[in-house]
Amino acid sequence: MKAAEIKQLSNEEIAVKLRENEEELFKLRFQKHTGRLENTSKLGLAKRVIARLKTEVNNRQKTA
Repeated sequence: MKAAEIKQLSNEEIAVKLRENEEELFKLRFQKHTGRLENTSKLGLAKRVIARLKTEVNNRQKTA
């Protein structure tokens, strides 16, 4: 998910996406530790999306 896409979302949609991505990151970490994760680059992608979502939340709080 790109930053431009995130900026178009409402606050509620961002909260939902953040929760979903944090759950996905947890699942990916669990798969990594059990040896089932084949593509480890998914971890970095999930972290990056979470960071973008949190950045947008912080930016909106500063301007509010």
